[in-house]
Amino acid sequence: MELKVMTFNLRINVKQDGANAWPNRVKEAAEVIKESGASIICTQEGSYMMLKELEGLLPEYAWIGEGRQGGQEDEHCAIFYLRKRLEAVQSGTFGLSEYPEQLGYMSWNTACPRICTWAQLRNSDGQHFYIFNTHLDHMSSEARTKGIRLVMERISRLCSESGIQAVLAGDFNSNPESDVISTLKESDLINVYTALSGMMVGSTYHGFEGGEEGEPIDYIYVTGGVQIASVHINRRKYNGRYPSDHYPVTAELSFT
Repeated sequence: MELKVMTFNLRINVKQDGANAWPNRVKEAAEVIKESGASIICTQEGSYMMLKELEGLLPEYAWIGEGRQGGQEDEHCAIFYLRKRLEAVQSGTFGLSEYPEQLGYMSWNTACPRICTWAQLRNSDGQHFYIFNTHLDHMSSEARTKGIRLVMERISRLCSESGIQAVLAGDFNSNPESDVISTLKESDLINVYTALSGMMVGSTYHGFEGGEEGEPIDYIYVTGGVQIASVHINRRKYNGRYPSDHYPVTAELSFT
């Protein structure tokens, strides 16, 4: 099974962004997704209304996820997937805290509640895999490190119980030298940027300024056995504007 997975921080709708506020770039965000050919898009910072607007522009996709406070409240880590290729077998959202089943709970000096949304997806040939989508805290290093450890534990447990491969994507708010990335190196998860063969990855956050100088904070990881064919960071403007303050990152993967 071959498919493309994208991680894309949408940037929450903030009126102070002016010309870059969400209503002025929702069509461009949808255009990026359509152009990518991705079967799965892991979004961060989308409110329920933002996600419903995207849904209206992307009728070929279904999506799952709930807000950081539960239900439709607060930002989501939503997972969009192509209806004609994939079916959600099971899914859920857990908090990155000492009480992961209680959404909205804050631990480890986090600036706000943080979550991870996951799904077990099945293609038309009956092949299954897991997809995990998270957004780590932007302020607390402790929250980022303990949060990613919790995500890793969930991935390890589900994969060992089922024998199914997994993909982890999201905005980690962490550079390649951070404790988060060092922690991920302790697992069997593989950073898709390794497919760039020594080439500079560059920035994935640009604050609507563009450019590529810097380091990534948006990542895609896969479990062993998943082959990484290519990785693309889309730094283009659409209709003269950037679709978000983050660049979307897409990996072309092959599952055995």
